[in-house]
Amino acid sequence: MNSSTTSTGVYANGNDNKKFKGDRPPCSPSRVLHLRKIPNDVTEAEVISLGLPFGKVTNLLMLKGKSQAFLEMASEEAAVTMVNYYTPVTPHLRSQPVYIQYSNHRELKTDNLPNQARAQAALQAVSAAHSGSLALSGAPTNEGTVLPGQSPVLRIIIENLFYPVTLEVLHQIFSKFGTVLKIITFTKNNQFQALLQYADPVNAHYARMALDGQNIYNACCTLRIDYSKLTSLNVKYNNDKSRDFTRLDLPTGDGQPSLEPPMAAAFGAPGIISSPYAGAAGFGPAIGFPQATGLSVPAVPGALGPLAITSSAVTGRMTIPGAAGIPGNSVLLVTNLNPDLITPHGLFILFGVYGDVHRVKIMFNKKENALVQMADANQAQLAMNHLSGQRLYGKVLRATLSKHQAVQLPREGQEDQGLTKDFSNSPLHRFKKPGSKNFQNIFPPSATLHLSNIPPSVTVDDLKNLFTEAGCSVKAFKFFQKDRKMALIQLGSVEEAIQALIELHNHDLGENHHLRVSFSKSTI
Repeated sequence: MNSSTTSTGVYANGNDNKKFKGDRPPCSPSRVLHLRKIPNDVTEAEVISLGLPFGKVTNLLMLKGKSQAFLEMASEEAAVTMVNYYTPVTPHLRSQPVYIQYSNHRELKTDNLPNQARAQAALQAVSAAHSGSLALSGAPTNEGTVLPGQSPVLRIIIENLFYPVTLEVLHQIFSKFGTVLKIITFTKNNQFQALLQYADPVNAHYARMALDGQNIYNACCTLRIDYSKLTSLNVKYNNDKSRDFTRLDLPTGDGQPSLEPPMAAAFGAPGIISSPYAGAAGFGPAIGFPQATGLSVPAVPGALGPLAITSSAVTGRMTIPGAAGIPGNSVLLVTNLNPDLITPHGLFILFGVYGDVHRVKIMFNKKENALVQMADANQAQLAMNHLSGQRLYGKVLRATLSKHQAVQLPREGQEDQGLTKDFSNSPLHRFKKPGSKNFQNIFPPSATLHLSNIPPSVTVDDLKNLFTEAGCSVKAFKFFQKDRKMALIQLGSVEEAIQALIELHNHDLGENHHLRVSFSKSTI
């Protein structure tokens, strides 16, 4: 095998190897991922299983001699979700840690490479299993299609309930497939059941495909998953039976203690509680069950169940291995920013949609990285869940918990170029008032924006022009019938809407009115 890259084949040449010395800057996102330190005896299916929870795997190239592989996902978005998930939680194959990063290659061309037959066979087998019917070899499967009108709410029944399954365990397993907004658990017909709402029906589709029929623990606690007829859940209380992750202000209701804040924070993020994987596609977090349940849960031997969660019956404290950041930490590390366009104020406005931003620091020597300090850990989790993987100024932003506990302001006379800003006394915080309505209006970034605080003299055209001048294409606009102070505006893409929110939130419309901009869950 020569050590160059030809137009038809992809080889892990020196080019993909010499980048691992020290802290090299990460490549820009690509749907092709480069995996290193793969054990020699690993099968193609095991490598593919690392990508499956995040979407369809479209190609695979194994370089056994180099203990490396390239995995191609169907979309860049799936690859970004996968890298974000595995960054704080190193995956393991055959109990060896495996390292994943974006490849310089945009796609894998492996048509004429020798030894590709096994990889193709493994991909087809997986594809067939996923689409529920054996695919004709080479025929495209309809695995990724979401039926129109399909609900983002799943109904989950747990059979063979030998160990307690808590709301947190469900949140942790299902968060791997997207942002979980709400969960309600209940017992019906002597069966433990749950309703779980995702931000997007696509996430529900992938979660159901990957998890239906899987065991949470060894040979027990089997998940049976279907779509609910409901399209949205109404959660009144945040306690151990129901939780609305977008509303941290809800009461606990019937006197049940809610989780301690640092614990609640740990549940907000995919991949914080997980320790390294047990087995190929096994989830292996160590969850400590409260002893109060009277159950001492033995450690589950030999993770056979595909989701085997090894439970250490600790005294009701969560053990959170694999968390690089500190659970309960409110500082986020934001990477892969566009250094030419990003400002501390821009990050303050964007992250301010999910919590009150106290300080922002763009790194002096590495301007594509920044630290964002939120008011508390819950808000940091919310911001991380909603913003990591979104495109901003042409680059896919990534957010993880930082190791820092706080953002330091520059000392007197220290050169900073205005890159560190303190916003703790800003009048633009959205969540200062406890129980503020804004807690109920936290939605993932969307192409439709909710505008409010519009003075009577401002017309449809005024607002459309404002957004067009900011470089957006306006697809639709409508004022609220009951209240002309509010409107919805639909833009060309989510990325445009994110940039418009940064530019135009708090824009002065005259008559002492400043425009308020939020993401909307509605479309026009």
